[in-house]
Amino acid sequence: MFYPNLPHKIALIFLLISSIAVNAQHPILPNAYAHNDYWHKRPLLDALDHGFTYVEADVYLRNDQLIVAHFLPCFKKKRTLEELYLKPLLHNVEENAKKEQPQNNSAITLMIDIKSNANKTYAALVILLEKYKSMLSIYENGETKLRNVTVVITGHKPYNLIKGETDRIVFMDENLKQAGNDSSKNVYPIASCKYSKLLKWKGKGDITSGEIDRLEYYVAQAHKNGRKVRLWGSPEKKVVWGELLKYNVDLINTDKLNALRKFLTADVLSVDKKG
Repeated sequence: MFYPNLPHKIALIFLLISSIAVNAQHPILPNAYAHNDYWHKRPLLDALDHGFTYVEADVYLRNDQLIVAHFLPCFKKKRTLEELYLKPLLHNVEENAKKEQPQNNSAITLMIDIKSNANKTYAALVILLEKYKSMLSIYENGETKLRNVTVVITGHKPYNLIKGETDRIVFMDENLKQAGNDSSKNVYPIASCKYSKLLKWKGKGDITSGEIDRLEYYVAQAHKNGRKVRLWGSPEKKVVWGELLKYNVDLINTDKLNALRKFLTADVLSVDKKG
């Protein structure tokens, strides 16, 4: 079973008992989600160094390779899912296992946004992921087994194909607005929605009571079924991040790694200084 919603400070402690070899230079941030992670100078590594526990990569299938890119003209043969994400993650896991005292850091969720044909891309993805199965969370024999890395599919999802599999090494991102319709506990660890489809508030003035009610309703529906909530495309403002956390949105979606890290750790740092 996936972890239910927890307040972000409690979740910080809770997730520290999970294990992955993340040589993070900052505290682990269970609420931090690196959107379009591959745009950073060091895809994956910059996010991990900032303590992020969720990273997203857009993927296209081209010439039997899974290329990481946001737009079709941006293809670079060396920027594959395997080279940028899977190999570095496996390296970290293996290096950590060699240590006399392995680090007890947070597990990582790798969100893969499929941009090309759903079924064909998924078929190629499964073949690739099988090479890294030892570090991946799986659904097998009716049970979810959490490991170092959990792969979650979003974008063009082969919905029926994945739901019909009895054993698999991926999970799916659910539409937040439909999170109350499917109580399956082994398919959707996350429920997402575009921010503007749920809220019009952009951080100026007060958020309306109607929007608060709407947000709380969908968050409650998702949490009831064990999903974590993410609103993508939200304004990159501290006041917005604060309100999302206040109303129990689990994952803060950002392209600004350092800004979100500072925001999420501000209270912890102030306490440390007082002590």
